[in-house]
Amino acid sequence: MYSNMLVNCSGCHTPLQLPPGATSIRCALCHAVTHIADPRALPHQPHSSTHAPPPPPHTAPSPYNHAPPGPPPNAHGRKKAVVVGISYKYSRHELKGCINDAKCMKYLLMNKFNFPESCIIMLTEEEDPYGPKFPNKHNMRMAMFWLVQGCQPGDSLVFHYSGHGSQQRNYSGDEADGYDETLCPLDFETQGMIVDDEINATIVRPLLPGVRLHALIDACHSGTVLDLPFLCRMDRSGRYVWEDHRPRSGTWKGSAGGEVISFSGCDDHQTSADTSALSKITSTGAMTFCFIQAIERGHGTTYGSILNAMRTAIRNVGNDGDVIGGGVVTSLLSMLLTGGSGIGGLRQEPQLTACEAFDVYTKPFHL
Repeated sequence: MYSNMLVNCSGCHTPLQLPPGATSIRCALCHAVTHIADPRALPHQPHSSTHAPPPPPHTAPSPYNHAPPGPPPNAHGRKKAVVVGISYKYSRHELKGCINDAKCMKYLLMNKFNFPESCIIMLTEEEDPYGPKFPNKHNMRMAMFWLVQGCQPGDSLVFHYSGHGSQQRNYSGDEADGYDETLCPLDFETQGMIVDDEINATIVRPLLPGVRLHALIDACHSGTVLDLPFLCRMDRSGRYVWEDHRPRSGTWKGSAGGEVISFSGCDDHQTSADTSALSKITSTGAMTFCFIQAIERGHGTTYGSILNAMRTAIRNVGNDGDVIGGGVVTSLLSMLLTGGSGIGGLRQEPQLTACEAFDVYTKPFHL
């Protein structure tokens, strides 16, 4: 009855999803136990069915109570993007290619899909450490709220993340494998990770009919990090198959009618890699490089053609051939050259998740 109730952890104040009828919940981040005096005293939230709920009002408050007010919405058909690249420099978690990924993605959005530069928020460590574009947890949350705020039919939204991803134990029973997927802001060791439940509540569920969101998540354990209802993967015979990932509780994790599609670097149990084996000149995230290369080489007609091109590129790493290196992406990287050694052993297989299952072979790709 209270399957959607969120409570703040008594220790670290991370939003936690209270299981039905529970009087206490343990936080997976700080392990503090939060007690609820009487669940019946909590505000009633109707049980969500497996079908999309009626669209919420444009002014619906954030479930986390810190969404920025923002300017009034502009004309229909806006293009907005949040691009995050975190290298965790000077830490034991350091990555080499994530800021390169962010810069390349911004270039692609502006020059291939006509996103205005003023409508792209970049969060990288090259920004002011005390400003709103430094990729800490608070700023990432605020950027996600900005992305969907005031969205209207015809809007095209993009969320790109290149950095560490992880998992933590799920206590609400809505994960088949028992783990929530997470993104790791720069300050995750002190402020905690951003959990898939929050990502879903922030940038998926508010989207109204006519709004389209594409997420590109180049991180470990990223297969279902948006908690979307359906997952597309390739079986051993080469056919794409949709899997139903709706929670057994019946809680609706899709949008309020908008179209949401997520490309992820690997499955929930897999790890992703940054590598120099693809560009031949510097480190990049394997998934981001292959996605951009697929678009630039004319494989962006349908979602299926993009996935096929990405898989081919990753599977051919180390082989001599035209599927890796060269082209627009490598030319751009030569301008952004930052150096850094690459790592091999690419094992990830790009995944596609969506609110509504469709034929990936024929569904046109469009930002």
